[in-house]
Amino acid sequence: LFSTGAADTCQVTVIQPRFQEADYSMHTVFLACAFSASGCSLFPPQVLWFRFLTNEHEDLCTPGCTDHQKYKVHLLSENNTSLQINDLTVDDNAVYICGIAFSDSSSPRSKQTGDGTILTKTEKQHSNGKLIFMIIASSLLFLYSTTVFTFFVVYKVGSK
Repeated sequence: LFSTGAADTCQVTVIQPRFQEADYSMHTVFLACAFSASGCSLFPPQVLWFRFLTNEHEDLCTPGCTDHQKYKVHLLSENNTSLQINDLTVDDNAVYICGIAFSDSSSPRSKQTGDGTILTKTEKQHSNGKLIFMIIASSLLFLYSTTVFTFFVVYKVGSK
């Protein structure tokens, strides 16, 4: 607690990786959020997560998560936290923003957000489609060549 007249000097800085790519086979991803706090209370801060889509934003965990099956917040150490996203799909591609708030502080710098992590889950490559096309095309070419060769042999034998 601060006595009357004492300046509240709580200052928070939040750092997030700019990009995170998830392979199409991944079902769970962890988005990192590191922060530093100086002049703040010894109480742990609130960890908040938001998501920005193309035309809207969502409060994911503020501080409780809206969907406990999909999202979980982990406090990894005193200054590191992460957001776990389960059942990952391409619909989860968005900008995820981590917020840290020392709610018992009146300092304007006691509640800060990171610049956001752009999450991109890649779709499965359809290289199997190319392989199937090549097999079908090769088979048709073989059948065509065999048919032409057979007609040629029958024509040659029949003309003698």
